[in-house]
Amino acid sequence: MKRLIPLITLILLLLPPAAAGETTQNTFAPQLREEIWAIPSAVPLLAYMIRPIGEGPFPLLVMNHGVSLDPRERSYFPVIEFRDAAIWFAKQGYVVVAPVRPGYGATAIEIPERGLFGLFFSGVGNCLDANFRDAGLAIASINKWVIEYMSVQPFIKRDEVVVVGQSGGGWGAIALASQNPTSVRAIIGFAAGRGGHLNGKPNNNCAPDNLVEAAAQFGRTARIPMLWIYTHNDSYFGPELTKRLAAAFQAAGGNVEYHLLPDFGGDGHFMIDSADAVQLWAPLVSEFLKNHR
Repeated sequence: MKRLIPLITLILLLLPPAAAGETTQNTFAPQLREEIWAIPSAVPLLAYMIRPIGEGPFPLLVMNHGVSLDPRERSYFPVIEFRDAAIWFAKQGYVVVAPVRPGYGATAIEIPERGLFGLFFSGVGNCLDANFRDAGLAIASINKWVIEYMSVQPFIKRDEVVVVGQSGGGWGAIALASQNPTSVRAIIGFAAGRGGHLNGKPNNNCAPDNLVEAAAQFGRTARIPMLWIYTHNDSYFGPELTKRLAAAFQAAGGNVEYHLLPDFGGDGHFMIDSADAVQLWAPLVSEFLKNHR
């Protein structure tokens, strides 16, 4: 591990137990606090954290945001993309850490004559030969940095880590499963995948066969229990494709529980963004985590 640098705490906010809806199948609703941390790594890394107040130790949950190929869009990226979901997990007793990956937010640097740029670790290259495997592993490497650093904090249980990801961040979580880090007990993907909306068109994946093959490659070594949640009206990864992904991953040896939920809103791909969706996915997640803690 690189030499540790001091933490930067930017925000401290106490939340009452009733904030952001009630917990599901869990009466433990602690007060929470939110912070921004600087995490030492090979590249600058800020992370949103929300955790129960107290000394702990508490299990760690790392939350991966999605992927945008538009550098200007990445520059406007929020500190936390899925705050309602993060609050729900924190109410279950987890320390939730959501890193903002390089090339997003403050690390998307603007040079007037060249436009926006920054370190961007999860491109897939040319669509005709999309490299979905390495794009996922790049996000997995960031997860490992975060887990390594957070696991030495006194309020963290070292060997009870859960990783959650949405869209491209969920694909990175699948890639992490293929590496079987010993501290990770379970992984949850919401609308996980890559290559959606080719040329800006819904239901138009860049290279679906490549994506399925990459899922099979990950499944050959992945042994961490996984929960994959999709919706029927996901315009990035529709039911036919996600069923193929799950079948390929499982046939190769991966340990996955697949759920296809009904339509949600205008595009179910963004279900985890919505506070209204918590009641839909929380029972599945609660049961899954109960079985794999």
